[in-house]
Amino acid sequence: MSFETATLTVTEAAEARRSVRAFTPEPVPEADLREILRVAGLAPSAFNVQPWRWIVVREPELKAQLGAAAYGQKQVTGAPAVIVLYSDMADALERIEETVHPGMASRRDEVAKSLRGTWAARTEADRESWGAGQSYIALGYLLLAAQSMGYATSPMLGFDAAEVKRVLGLPEHVTIPALVAIGVADEEGFPHHRHALDRVATFK
Repeated sequence: MSFETATLTVTEAAEARRSVRAFTPEPVPEADLREILRVAGLAPSAFNVQPWRWIVVREPELKAQLGAAAYGQKQVTGAPAVIVLYSDMADALERIEETVHPGMASRRDEVAKSLRGTWAARTEADRESWGAGQSYIALGYLLLAAQSMGYATSPMLGFDAAEVKRVLGLPEHVTIPALVAIGVADEEGFPHHRHALDRVATFK
C-alpha cells in the first residue's frame, strides 16, 4: 500500500471513514506515515503557530505501555502504529520565527515579537489549551489523509495523559488531544449515524 495509489477525494474519505478497533498485523510503511503527517500539517493554524507535534509509536513494548495508559483499549496494542498527538506552545513560541512566512521576511523580528507579546500575559494552562484547540484541526486532517490512502484509524480520548507523558518522556506542560491507532482494518466498523443537516445547521 502506498500514498502513490491514493484515489479517494476528501468527500469520499469522509464518507468512508470509520473508527475501527481491529487491525491486521500488516505494517504501515514509514513513507506512508510521513505523507499522512505531512498532509495533516497543512491544517490551518491561527497566526500560523502550528503547535501540534506527533510521536509515531511502533515498538511493541512501548505500545504495551501506551495500552495500559489507555485503559487497555485493544486497538493501541493491536494496530501496527499509534500516533500520539500533543501540543507544545512553549516550543512553538520559543521558535516562533520558523513560522513567519517568507513573504514577511523583512518583518520577521517584528512579527515574532508581536506574537510572543500576544501570549505573554496568558497563563501556561491557557496557552496550552489554545494550542490543543488548534491541534484538533490537524487531527481532522490526519484522519482524512489516512483514510484517503486506505488506512483505518481509531482516535482515542480515553487515556491517562500524565502516564502517556511519562511513557514517552514528554514535558509536563504539554497537552495531549488524542491517540490515534492506524493500520489496515480487520473489521468494517459501524456505518455513520449522524444528525440530519437541518438538525444542526441554520441558514439566515
